[in-house]
Order: sequence, then C-alpha cells, then structure tokens
Amino acid sequence: MTDDVAVDINTADDDFDDADDDAGNRVTGGTPLAVVTYLVSSIASDPEAIVIDTDERGATVRFHVHVAPEDMGRVIGRRGRVAQAIRTVVAAAGARDGVQTSVDIVDD
Repeated sequence: MTDDVAVDINTADDDFDDADDDAGNRVTGGTPLAVVTYLVSSIASDPEAIVIDTDERGATVRFHVHVAPEDMGRVIGRRGRVAQAIRTVVAAAGARDGVQTSVDIVDD
C-alpha cells in the first residue's frame, strides 16, 4: 500500500526564511554612503553643492567627496581632525556592512 502525496511546487519553498529574499537588492556600501552623506551635508554650509562619487573594488568602497570651495576648510578641519573623524565613523559603518571604506575629500 502506497500513499501518494501531492506537493504544490509553487508553495514548496515557503518553509525557507524570507529574510534573504532582498539580500541581492542591497547596494555595496549603502550604509557608509548614507553616513558620509549625512555627516558632510551637516557640516557644509552649502549642502546642495556636495557630490559624492563612489568607486567599488571588491569589498572596498572609496568615496570621493566634492564640496564647494568655501566648505573645504569646514570639512577638513584644523589639522584634518574633522576629515579624520568622518573617516573613522564611515569606517565603522562600513565594518557593519562588511566592507572597507576610504573617504577622500577632493579639491576641484
């Protein structure tokens, strides 16, 4: 005596965790990008002039930050302390996402 079991193939994988469904939709370095954008726009007097270019190579993301000329001193800070603080916070955000980060403040 055999029992036939019908399996609906459309619902067969409902038992799996749905948390990984949108893992492929994540941007590499999304959290560090949001952090660097927030920090620089908070410091700069002209936040609309900020342009952040990203360069991704494997697990490393490099951010090239362009600001208005009058905001360069604010973003860099005395002896580069503000820039170093930005790099430290962005590196911590990148570590949370599993990526290494680099922040360069570019003079246009």
